[in-house]
Amino acid sequence: MGEAINATHLARTTVRSLLEMGVNTFVLSPGSRNAPLSIALYEAEQRGLISLHTKIDERGAAFFALGIAKASNNYVAVVCTSGTAAANYHPAILEAHHSKNKLLVMTADRPQRLRGTGANQTTNQTNLFGDIKTHDISTPIELASLFTGGPVHLNIQFDEPLLSSDSSDWLAGLQINSIPESTSASQKLEITGKTVVVIGHDSGTFTAEAIHETLSGIRIPVIAEDPLSHPASLAHASLFLADEGVRKKLKADHVIVIGRTTLSRSINSFISSAARTTVIDPRLEDIDTHRSADNKFLALPEMHGDIDAAYFDLWKSASQAAHSELHNQQSFSEQSAVTTITENIPAGSALFVGSSRPIRDIEGFSSPRSGIKTFANRGLAGIDGNISTALGISQCATPTYAILGDITFLHDISALISVEKSDLTVFVIDNNGGGIFSTLPQAGVAGFEKLFGTPHNLDIEKVVAGFGVQVERVKSSSDILRIINENKSGVRVVVVEVPAREKMAAELKNTDRKSTRLNSSHRCL
Repeated sequence: MGEAINATHLARTTVRSLLEMGVNTFVLSPGSRNAPLSIALYEAEQRGLISLHTKIDERGAAFFALGIAKASNNYVAVVCTSGTAAANYHPAILEAHHSKNKLLVMTADRPQRLRGTGANQTTNQTNLFGDIKTHDISTPIELASLFTGGPVHLNIQFDEPLLSSDSSDWLAGLQINSIPESTSASQKLEITGKTVVVIGHDSGTFTAEAIHETLSGIRIPVIAEDPLSHPASLAHASLFLADEGVRKKLKADHVIVIGRTTLSRSINSFISSAARTTVIDPRLEDIDTHRSADNKFLALPEMHGDIDAAYFDLWKSASQAAHSELHNQQSFSEQSAVTTITENIPAGSALFVGSSRPIRDIEGFSSPRSGIKTFANRGLAGIDGNISTALGISQCATPTYAILGDITFLHDISALISVEKSDLTVFVIDNNGGGIFSTLPQAGVAGFEKLFGTPHNLDIEKVVAGFGVQVERVKSSSDILRIINENKSGVRVVVVEVPAREKMAAELKNTDRKSTRLNSSHRCL
């Protein structure tokens, strides 16, 4: 892109352009090659123009920025030096890409002439992140057109000298605007007969409010992988649809899928049995381009029409029967711990849910409710960076709660090195290992504990205390309820001690049998 220019000038013009576009939150990891950006950002912070966070671990920094981006729906920048520092951003970028989150990645680089010469801390950072195009910058460029809703990568070449004595007021006359949102023309979708709506956990990148408005006035069965965001949905569908007989009796003529359904085989089996499917998801255009459906929409259409009223009543009856059966179960378990949390955290809260078991327990066991906003890294369903993501979300929402498995929690334990000022309570479901694998086909194979169970054998309470973070261990639903009612401020970890993984898996199988048996014999089915 031509000869590199003065590093300070390039950093200042880039930061100024971003400020004028409304980007006002930056997460910085310290380094030498990104020093021009670091100094420019500090000067902007001193003028009250931005929020600037410093994180020493680039992987955690990227997930922290991702959490803020998810909660604010605005571009959040993460800034690092060259070399392996940039590569550590990749997991968060993949998540942002597949969730279509607004993550701005700014990697500092050596000048192009040093690539391939053996220069220190220099590698080819162009197109480092696969499907995410790199904008390789050595001179100021127009940036606004690059921000189209998903992650953006700016790789900025800084030549020496990296520092400057120029003290000019480069922020004078700043005019702040915002990045325009793209819109799609509204289409129409007619609903008739036995039709069901299935909403994936990230709601297809739409807001829960927009989906509610679209379905308003239509009496239609709604299944939501995230029932906490969709109070009109029917509870426990993933459980009662696990029975093939129940699926046949509830078989739909038409299933409308909003987003992706990635949690339950039973839900996907139900969808695949329908005569006709419609998928609504903006990612059909540029990410999930090979999804199959009879109809595809990039935006929420106007829905109208009439459905089979008796069919809706059949679904409602199945949900109520499953709910009654589940609430007759008294023993403390992972599932009862999760439902106690989701039923009792206060209205106005944000909730981040880790992948693997917790998110599936919410889908299957929690009841739909209103008043909270849920988040998860479901773009690629990874367990990395979950504490960091929750900490990022907590910058925008008070209070914030998180439910994580113990392996997920330990995977990102370095995030506790520098916790932000926020009200975040992290519930860690501690069953000493990877509980989800005890519910999958590989359960019981030779070498299971070493290959899948992966017991950590750690006292998580002591580990957390070593970081100087508030921590407490609980063993009952009443203890969890007490924690929630205390409503303490700051960051704290609650280790929830639950029964062994094998017992959990056995109880889940028993619950499936009870739920499906009850529904199979119910008069409405």
